[in-house]
Amino acid sequence: MNAKKADKLATGILYFVSSLIVLILASLLLYILAKGLPHINWEFLTQPSRSYEAGGGIGVQLFNSFYLLFITMLISFPISLGAGIYLSEYAKKNWVTDVVRTAIEILSSLPSVVVGLFGFLVFVIQFGYGFSILSGALALTFFNLPLLTRNVEESLKAIHFTQREAGLALGLSRWETVLRVVVPEATPGILTGVILSSGRIFGEAAALIYTAGQSAPALDFTNWNPLSVSSPIGLFRQAETLAVHIWKVNTEGTMPDGAAVSAGASAVLILAVLAFNFGARALGKQLHKKLTSA
Repeated sequence: MNAKKADKLATGILYFVSSLIVLILASLLLYILAKGLPHINWEFLTQPSRSYEAGGGIGVQLFNSFYLLFITMLISFPISLGAGIYLSEYAKKNWVTDVVRTAIEILSSLPSVVVGLFGFLVFVIQFGYGFSILSGALALTFFNLPLLTRNVEESLKAIHFTQREAGLALGLSRWETVLRVVVPEATPGILTGVILSSGRIFGEAAALIYTAGQSAPALDFTNWNPLSVSSPIGLFRQAETLAVHIWKVNTEGTMPDGAAVSAGASAVLILAVLAFNFGARALGKQLHKKLTSA
């Protein structure tokens, strides 16, 4: 077999494998959406769930998912940004930074159920937070930190060294150069990573089963005390998220229309994750054009 035939054969095999993967993914998504979209309406998205009667919705679970995502990012993003800046701009190559990077790699490879058990033992039991939004957010912070820190570090490293030299040449200090030149230039990549990690958090279930709880009590929208267990923004109330709700519906069998609720909730979850992914890429491109005049 000559080189041209071997090249065509290898190219054909790669195209076939790629097409097969895309076909499997598209089939899975279309199946979930075809099963779930007919059950989605305004009442389904806003009404609370029901345990022993038909007609329930996912309103509370959907709100819990977005609120838990907000609290998690509020905790994890500043830590990840600081760690990424340190590793990219200040850390010297020695055994300490090697240990830090190794720890990040190990944390990123941990199964989510292990993170959930860690959160259960530490935040739920040891710290006494109980099954709550705060426990779930802290557990998801450990789940999210490695991915977000690595994204920030790689986004900063992608900025050409001449940008840093230009800032220093203009009389800026090293910190001012990082803050005013490097970070704004890396903002599109950082924001893309934030939104992608948000999609990952939004669809997480295993870690939250052991930390945020498996119940969704009714919310009192007249009470905005973050310490109240009935407040929508309460940090110490149980908060069953959309992904946990799907798992619970399929395992307990307490809903007469459980199959329809599960299908609709799965479709909403898929649409939300797709929106996070496509939105990240679109927003990243727009910011890159605006900040770099590309």
